[in-house]
Amino acid sequence: MSAGTPDPLAGFDTTIHAPNRLRICALLDAAGEAEFVLVQRQLDVSASVLSKHVTVLMDADYVEQRRAVRDTRQRVWLRLTRKGREAYQGHLAALRAIVGPPEPTP
Repeated sequence: MSAGTPDPLAGFDTTIHAPNRLRICALLDAAGEAEFVLVQRQLDVSASVLSKHVTVLMDADYVEQRRAVRDTRQRVWLRLTRKGREAYQGHLAALRAIVGPPEPTP
């Protein structure tokens, strides 16, 4: 890497890298916003496990939650913050730099 060229690994984010947190970020990046219970089902984890991972992401200002009443029940919706989306995209770029370019198909 030459001087002045940004290090592609600089975006590697240990907060996001944990498998469940990476999956949460991937789901929210694709969906924009998702209900807590939907994320829980997609990841196939307990509510407490998801809550712990979401708390870590919220403490890093990567995820925010919105509470709303739906069908007379309190619901929690999750979404990536701008900072979270940028961190997730940077982390993906770092992972791609680690594994290198894809093999050409014959």
